[in-house]
Order: sequence, then C-alpha cells, then structure tokens
Amino acid sequence: MSFSNNLKWLRRNAGLTQEALSEKLGVRRPMISAYEDGRSKPKMEAVATIAKTFEVSIDDLVQRDLAKEGRSGFGRFPVEVLTVAVDVHGEEQITLVPQKAAAGYLNGYADAEYFEKLPQFKLPQLPTGKTYRAFELSGDSMLPLGPGTVIIGAYLDQLLEIKNGMTYILVTKSEGVVYKRAFNYLKEKGKLYLVSDNEFYKPFEVPASEVLEVWEAKAYISTSFPDSKHSNVELTLKDLADMIQEVKNEIRKCQ
Repeated sequence: MSFSNNLKWLRRNAGLTQEALSEKLGVRRPMISAYEDGRSKPKMEAVATIAKTFEVSIDDLVQRDLAKEGRSGFGRFPVEVLTVAVDVHGEEQITLVPQKAAAGYLNGYADAEYFEKLPQFKLPQLPTGKTYRAFELSGDSMLPLGPGTVIIGAYLDQLLEIKNGMTYILVTKSEGVVYKRAFNYLKEKGKLYLVSDNEFYKPFEVPASEVLEVWEAKAYISTSFPDSKHSNVELTLKDLADMIQEVKNEIRKCQ
C-alpha cells in the first residue's frame, strides 16, 4: 500500500487534482483514482514515470512512507568523503575556488589532483573542528557583497541542516556554484528555495537531487567596504519574517 498512499500524498502535496495529474502523466483520471485506492497496480514503466514526475526515487515511491519519513534522497550528499587540503603538519587548509575555477569545480570537487592546483590558506580566527572552503563571488546578486568578494563557508554533510534565511554556498548540477539565502522545503517538496539579497534577481528552486555540496557562510574577505546605503547589512527579525512570507507566497503561486 506504500505506492498508493505515496501517490496520493505526493499529488496533494503538489496541489494537483487527479485530473491535473492524469494530464501530466498522459493517462485517464479513473486510472489515477484506481492507483490511489489500490484497485490497480501500475506497470514498472508507469511507476518510473510517476517517480520522475515527483522527483523521488522508485524505491522511495514503492517502499517508503513519504508522509512520515520524507524522501531518502536529501539526507546525505553523493560524495561522503570530502576532499581537503592539508599543510606539511597535516592541518587542514582553506581551499580557494576563484571565479575562473568555479566551472571546473563541478567536475573536480572530489578530485585530489584538481585541488592541488587551487590556492590554499589558513585563517586562525575561525573555530576549529570544521572543514572550510572559500569561493570568490562573480556577480552582484548578493549586494552589498559584490564581485570579487571571497565567502568562506563551513561544510554541511546534511541538507536538512540548512536553516531558513541563512546564507550558503551551494554547488549544484544545474546552477553551478551559487551564493544565496536558502529556505528549506525538503520535507514538504524535496527542494530548496534560493533567494538573492539583490531584489532584481528572481528566487528559484533547486531539487535536493541537484545539490552536490553545501557550505554555510561564516566569513567574507573583501577589498571594498559597503557604501552608506548598505551600511546596515544585518537582517532584522522583521526583515526575515517578511522574506519568509514572500517565499511562501511565491511557492503558493507555483503550486
């Protein structure tokens, strides 16, 4: 009965009627009803199509109670052993990924030889016990932090650790390396909602399956200082509440 219950839960969670889902899948509406009631079992080809439509694995769709357990696909990242640089004393260094190397990072993030070619440095004031990486910004979507600013992030090995409204560097299959404010809708939709601080850039969603790495922003290095209009860069609680409400409104529009 896992498939029947999961199909009904996924459909409702996506805001779809049985008629709307039948149109997406190219089947008759009574067939959707029969699947959800357990009166008919779909062929493997149909199961695969449904899994792809809702961006879940086939195993999750037929075996896991998604309403209670969530999707297994957003627990850990594909690479569980993180490649790091160390100095002659065996202490971890911070690897810098410059703008020009960002595209190559997608192919080499797990490659030790690739990392040997990147700059490394150390900042003694960062808390110990974490792995850090630095990424150079290439655009102005996160003003007042402009192009050339270096963001230093601490590695997260669990997507579920992402906190709403905080900033992260995300390495993704479709968008590349991005620095955004994240909102966590993994349990509800299996996705992250990414927002720029620069209002001229539209928010966008990224499925959990697209995320390769996440680095929680801890510090930044810049050769320029924010101008007066950006002097108050810390979000107030009201600012954050307003931003979260805007995110919820945008998500409702997409459903």
